[in-house]
Amino acid sequence: MYDLLQKYFGYTSFYPLQEDIIKEVLAQRDVFVLMPTGSGKSLCYQLPALLFTGVTIVISPLIALMKDQVDGLLANGIPAAYINSSLSYHEVDARRQQLLKNELKILYVAPERLLMSEFLEFLRGLKVCLFAIDESHCISEWGHDFRPEYRQLKVLKEKFPHVPVMALTATATQVVQDDIIRQLNLSRNKVFKASFNRKNLYYQIKPKHDPFHQILQYLNGRRTDSGIIYCQSRKAVETLASGLQAKGYRALPYHAGLTAEVRTEHQERFIRDDVEIIVATIAFGMGIHKPGVRYVIHYDLPKSIEGYYQETGRAGRDGLPGDCVLFFSYADKFKIEHFIQQKEDENERQIAYKQLRELITYCESNVCRRRVLLAYFGEQFEEPNCGGCDVCVEPKERFDGTIAAQKILSCVYRTGERFGINYIVDVLLGARNQKLLQNRHDTLKTYGVGKEYAKVQWQSFIRELIQLGYLKLDGDEYPILKLHEKSRPVLLGDEKVSLIKPAEKIPVQKAERSDNYDHTLFERLRALRKTLADQEGVPPYIIFHDTSLKEMTVSYPQSLLDLRKISGVGDQKLVKYGKAFVEEIVNYCEENNIMPRQFCQPSAEFSAKQQKISTIQLTFDLYKQRLTIPEIAQKRGLAVSTIASHLEKLILDGEDISLDDLVTSEKQQQIRKVFAEAGMQTLSPVKEKLGEGYSYEEIRLVRAKVMVER
Repeated sequence: MYDLLQKYFGYTSFYPLQEDIIKEVLAQRDVFVLMPTGSGKSLCYQLPALLFTGVTIVISPLIALMKDQVDGLLANGIPAAYINSSLSYHEVDARRQQLLKNELKILYVAPERLLMSEFLEFLRGLKVCLFAIDESHCISEWGHDFRPEYRQLKVLKEKFPHVPVMALTATATQVVQDDIIRQLNLSRNKVFKASFNRKNLYYQIKPKHDPFHQILQYLNGRRTDSGIIYCQSRKAVETLASGLQAKGYRALPYHAGLTAEVRTEHQERFIRDDVEIIVATIAFGMGIHKPGVRYVIHYDLPKSIEGYYQETGRAGRDGLPGDCVLFFSYADKFKIEHFIQQKEDENERQIAYKQLRELITYCESNVCRRRVLLAYFGEQFEEPNCGGCDVCVEPKERFDGTIAAQKILSCVYRTGERFGINYIVDVLLGARNQKLLQNRHDTLKTYGVGKEYAKVQWQSFIRELIQLGYLKLDGDEYPILKLHEKSRPVLLGDEKVSLIKPAEKIPVQKAERSDNYDHTLFERLRALRKTLADQEGVPPYIIFHDTSLKEMTVSYPQSLLDLRKISGVGDQKLVKYGKAFVEEIVNYCEENNIMPRQFCQPSAEFSAKQQKISTIQLTFDLYKQRLTIPEIAQKRGLAVSTIASHLEKLILDGEDISLDDLVTSEKQQQIRKVFAEAGMQTLSPVKEKLGEGYSYEEIRLVRAKVMVER
């Protein structure tokens, strides 16, 4: 597993739970995986697929997501493909032929395609080793993105009773989790839950009063950062995208009203860094898995905490800091309630109301955002200060708000406990609207007594009194304010109330960002990455993530051997892109008189690296005893391919390995000749040209030697 992890993915250690999940799958057992976005769910089925002799089928709901995943796998040298409605008949047939010849390790399909009886029969003729159901929360009506066709996936256990099933999701409450397991008929399944805590994300809720101006204020100084802005309606998407374009920002709209061609084009331009901002409807799934998204803004209120958590999870997938900003207003709440009322199914309506109430509680809360979010998913957060949300980082100054509270409570009482927040505020401010005058509420003692505060500040006080239990909102469609038993002592002057001190302008907090890397070199490497990506027609992050580029700017690798130690640089990418990146870094160091520091492995990976080194060292010791590869393999109880992999690493690390001891001179010459003709990026064409008399192990060892010589 560790060999494949470094060879194909460029990492030397697993994220939490990954190794245990992979072992469970290799033991042919069903698995339920609940891991937040960015914690490495995909690797849990991609790596076992390399160890299985047959094909792994991945069920995914979004065409864009499939293409993204397949591009990434192909860049890593893993044979993968997708079959969906974007392909012609001939393209589908070609991929079927690849499957029949066992040339693919991973196939992505949509649930609609998979459930076709003819396609299921075709799969039964293949050696299917694993079904991985991505976004499995779509199975549950209690989930935030229910899809009826996902319900039918229970047929997998009927048609393929001996093939293990892995259900994966980033968001699921206990109710949704139980529903997924029941609907899929998972037997003897083991449940793996990672922490929902995304430490690199900064959560903030901002009162929504002039959202376009607030967004411009936030974006100031962030023109090169990638971000997603969610809106509730198509009209809002178009208006906001046009407004941002007029201000000089590279922004594009994305919603269901656009043609499929336009949506695809806008998404491609975003993931390829041709534009920085995508403005999208909340209701429409985008399937964007771009790792370098630095912020997610909710211009309008999302419909549930699950949806909000998943959408914010698109920020900072690369582990670097990301901001999650939500602009909150009760007007948005009422809009969502209006849509809920249109639902014909009573059960659906109740679920939607419950989800909305939970979200409003989150927005109104004055306790740590992270604690509330994690508690929703059944996880406790004990830290007194998370250091990553507005409540913890921007503690609000409080004041004696007893008089303000008394004015509000008295006004609610005098108007008969029959009106909502905005009406009460109008009375306090002495408004002259028709309804208020008709009700003769301009004659009340509380009419016009609140002119010392602005409308938005009175609204904030009322919401806080609701949180503190002095008031309650009653009713779903038009919530009205009612007094609570706790109100009486305040009205009588027997109890003081502490409220958050109002502020005229509330600044948007920027998350702290790591500055301990070479920004100038980082931008040069980004430009190089963009050029290479455009040449190949792939998103830049398919070549290297920002995390890999930043690591390069810290260590300044001067050779392929150094570059290979950067996380995210696997064998395929080293061969394909290594020379260009090393040249750029070496030139930069020479231009700026930078003396590269001694290269060292990141400390977080030390223990896993030590484990790898010890097993490779054993192989090296046996090699020094003049044993052949098969003899070393027999002595160690390992596969010949594993021993060859160890020797390949030793050659690349500059150890004194004589190729003459491992591959005959004649074979070495012939392999080098074919490399010169076919290139070294993929070994299959080289093997085909050489024929049966040459093994992949011999070809890999010669390639390693050639790389070191270059």
